[in-house]
Amino acid sequence: MSHAPERKGRPMTLARLAEKKALGEPLAMVTAYDYPSAQVAEEAGLDLVLVGDSGAMTVLGYPTTVPVTVDELLMLAAAVRRGLRTPFLVGDLPFGSYEVSDEQAITTAQRFVKEAGCDAVKLERGGTSVQRARAISEAGIPVMGHVGLTPQTATALGGYRSQGRTAERALAVIRDAVALQDAGCFAVVFEAVPSALTEMLMPRMDVPVIGIGAGPATDGQVLVFHDLLGIYDGHAARFVKRYGNVREQMVRGVSAFAEEVRTRRYPEPEHGYTMAPDEIERLQAEMETDRVRTTSSSLGTTAEPTGEPFTGGFSL
Repeated sequence: MSHAPERKGRPMTLARLAEKKALGEPLAMVTAYDYPSAQVAEEAGLDLVLVGDSGAMTVLGYPTTVPVTVDELLMLAAAVRRGLRTPFLVGDLPFGSYEVSDEQAITTAQRFVKEAGCDAVKLERGGTSVQRARAISEAGIPVMGHVGLTPQTATALGGYRSQGRTAERALAVIRDAVALQDAGCFAVVFEAVPSALTEMLMPRMDVPVIGIGAGPATDGQVLVFHDLLGIYDGHAARFVKRYGNVREQMVRGVSAFAEEVRTRRYPEPEHGYTMAPDEIERLQAEMETDRVRTTSSSLGTTAEPTGEPFTGGFSL
């Protein structure tokens, strides 16, 4: 079982999230999928961190978010938990892990809280998901909703494209968002919906709304860690803003390492370990003795062990 580290400072809570919305203080949220990225989010002072099923593509190499399993996301979420202290941690329920029944949804949500240490879970869409959200919430687990572009059902929505651009589709987004709020969700993500729709919908939302490609009217914004830092080399959505180009720097650094290895410029003396001159002399004497013993062994004499097993250091 994974346990959360001791929290230092003032941890983010549901009450504080609601307070920030009431005060008009914007919420900053990113995704994270491992211990190092969680540490970055911690040090950067984020309010919320989502272990998104987008990790299927950014970390695990799947072509979409659909194939990722509960166990895979639990592993990622547990690693993130170990790197976080103050941000509110939300775990994404993957496709196929909550749709069948309320019981399935509650069981999956409980695993994210119990095994990975998540503070809450997130699920996509309205419709049947509204009932699942209500069931999970009534079981005592905070739930974040998600409307607009929902990647798990992108095929049914016509692909990865903005939603709610006609009056009919916009009304569907509104109904889903309000229904999720009424079902007990503590927050709702609006993804890839027109800014005008967001502005019209916000007065109806009593809970914090986190936007991603939904304009500036939301209570907060979220971006994928690998998108905002330029780590992922896949297609970047229109709403992505690059705040770094980490992948380019990584390739440059690893290429420089490979070049120095091939030209024998690495390692240099300062990268090695020293040995006292007298110990070198003793070693040379021992090696000469070993050579004699080995030669004798080849003639039928049993060689004696001359060293101790190696028990320290690192291995790959």
